[in-house]
Amino acid sequence: MEKVQPIRDVELIQQFKKLLKQKSLRDYMLFVVGINTGLRISDLLKLKAGDVKNKEFIVIREEKTNKPLRFPINEYLKQELENYISSMQLKDDDYLFQSRKGENRPISRIQAYRILNRTAKQLGLDEVGTHTLRKTFGYHHYKRFKDVAMLQEIFNHSSPSITLRYIGITDDEIASTIKDFYL
Repeated sequence: MEKVQPIRDVELIQQFKKLLKQKSLRDYMLFVVGINTGLRISDLLKLKAGDVKNKEFIVIREEKTNKPLRFPINEYLKQELENYISSMQLKDDDYLFQSRKGENRPISRIQAYRILNRTAKQLGLDEVGTHTLRKTFGYHHYKRFKDVAMLQEIFNHSSPSITLRYIGITDDEIASTIKDFYL
């Protein structure tokens, strides 16, 4: 399995969103929900419209850990979700990211990977996969708030070092914080 990275450049995130939105509203929303919640792809794909419609929180049992998770939906994401659900005419029991193969079922992990990877290639990015969504959320959350303990809690990691390594805070970035630090 290849190691994937977060998308660190905000402009690249915007380009990614623009390309996805031109192709498919579903694919755009998969990306947007992923980078704004940090949910694992297995949990994203299980979401149904009723799980997010008119809700303040996403409440799930994580597939990997089997632990309950309650994640707030901010106003920006809430509005995008409401518009998406309305425009796609999704019923509460419909999967948020429906497969186009007929029955009410979500796209597969492989299809999610293809969607993200194809778009990444168009932008000249490599090391992009489904885990990139979660890592992108983590990287930008950390950069904005500088609170590794909070992010560690969100990701349910056992130590801050695991969280920092997971989101791609490299040795060079750590070294740059020490370069001008002197008491």
